[in-house]
Amino acid sequence: MQRHHVLSGVDHIAAADSRLSGRRVGLMTNPTGIDHNLRSTIDIVRERYNLTALFAVEHGIRGSAQAGAKVDTCVDPETGVTVYSAFGANCHFNQEMLDTFDVLVFDIQDVGARFYTYLYSLSYAMEACARGGKAMVVLDRINPLGGLRHGGTILELSQSSFVGDYELPTQYALTIGEYARYVRDYLKLDVELTVVPLTGWERWMLLDDTDLPWVAPSPNCQNLDAALCYIGTCIFEGTNVSEGRGTTMPFQVIGAPFLDDGELERRMAEIETPGIHFRRTSFCPTFSKHEGQLCHGVQMHIVDREKADVFAAGLLLLDTIRELAGDRFEFIRWEGDERYSIDKLLGTNAYRTGRMSARELIEASKAPVEAFVRDTMKYRLY
Repeated sequence: MQRHHVLSGVDHIAAADSRLSGRRVGLMTNPTGIDHNLRSTIDIVRERYNLTALFAVEHGIRGSAQAGAKVDTCVDPETGVTVYSAFGANCHFNQEMLDTFDVLVFDIQDVGARFYTYLYSLSYAMEACARGGKAMVVLDRINPLGGLRHGGTILELSQSSFVGDYELPTQYALTIGEYARYVRDYLKLDVELTVVPLTGWERWMLLDDTDLPWVAPSPNCQNLDAALCYIGTCIFEGTNVSEGRGTTMPFQVIGAPFLDDGELERRMAEIETPGIHFRRTSFCPTFSKHEGQLCHGVQMHIVDREKADVFAAGLLLLDTIRELAGDRFEFIRWEGDERYSIDKLLGTNAYRTGRMSARELIEASKAPVEAFVRDTMKYRLY
């Protein structure tokens, strides 16, 4: 298969020289911040400009923290630059953080899903820069799921959180730079924003249509298959069913000790999920839910990307498991939050409370998602 040559925004960082040269530069990045030759954006910015601060999002500046784990402010031993935590209690910049730079550069690879906290790390940083009169430069990167496929639900503002904010669909089909342009208008931010475009990418391309290197955006998203399945299976984080964390295939395998994998496979075979096949499997997580216990369930195989509605398939899988498991199935709340996690992930409580069935929610979401696509066409750069 021919892979198309694509260069990310960082490969064209010289285009932002007039914004960055002679100014104190802060950098929000993580291990995905690399150029086409796998060179770290940290090193590139440090050599070209006056790097005065680093900002770490979920998983840390070097990607060493698990999902939700505390990220501490520290000194980066490689550069001697202070790394400020922009996660957890510090996700909104304080004045001390703002005082460290004149312009903030953002270079992080997103996965194209509303649940990913990197989106809100960017938009909260934009809010802070607008408040403090600081400029922002976003080094654009592709949407690894492509720029044409969209779907899922539109988030209701009552369910806003760090795993879903603004009226975004589950799969929004924008690059991170396009998202920044959208958020600036959505939040009515008076911020000087420069997006350094990528080149060689067309909206139909997924990551594996390009020659871009893959660096895992988080410890539990090691490949494109996981990212594709994530659109439909992340919702299991809001239940007592394992989403595969602690295995080699997170978000691709779904199960629990109390499930009958054979019966689940048979039930899913009776449900129409074009382009997606559910195969029975068993696994034993080494950490997270059901640690050390044998879980039974299914693996999601996307066999035809063009036909697959991954979100719908994931919700129908959850619906089937909920029916099969009976009172052994539970919706959960994350520690320190009174709201049900599933509501935040789905962007609505309509499914959990029974106001809508899975199929009704899928159908009711189509028109609002299409409206989002129409409304955001003006933010597209490619």
